[in-house]
Amino acid sequence: MIAGIVLAAGAASRFGEPKQRLLLPGVLARLEETSLDELVVVSGAHELDAGGARVVQCPEWERGPGASLRCGLAELSPDTEAAVVCLADGPNLAPAAIERVLDAWRAGAADVVAASYGGDRGHPVVLGRAAWDSVPDEGMRALPASLVPCDDLGAPGDVDAPEDLQ
Repeated sequence: MIAGIVLAAGAASRFGEPKQRLLLPGVLARLEETSLDELVVVSGAHELDAGGARVVQCPEWERGPGASLRCGLAELSPDTEAAVVCLADGPNLAPAAIERVLDAWRAGAADVVAASYGGDRGHPVVLGRAAWDSVPDEGMRALPASLVPCDDLGAPGDVDAPEDLQ
């Protein structure tokens, strides 16, 4: 079983309102186009409606993205082999990028496999179960990953302010 975890716990203070409420439906629609078996959304600062996805409230979300990720991982079934992690503020996430990093993980690339764009590490990130206990508060960027080029699919984006939507 492969789960998808959408990190949506932040305060969105630079955006000026809960950007997750605006962007999450589109991200979830893209995830539903993939082979993922389960979807979990991690909320924190704001209550969220995630449609058919399960919402997990993370009381320690202010500690960082790693704390939010650990909350999501803790809610997954013991049968879950890996989790695909993406961000609620990445509205251009390509479903094909998820399948590409999953294929690399299934082929044995590493326990942590991340998409890359222009050589820079990005999302989605696949975490094999063996990596779940190593998630630091600052998030997965602190851990090495095998990179899978996804330049041809376009970067998922990173919406921090309203002007980033244009």
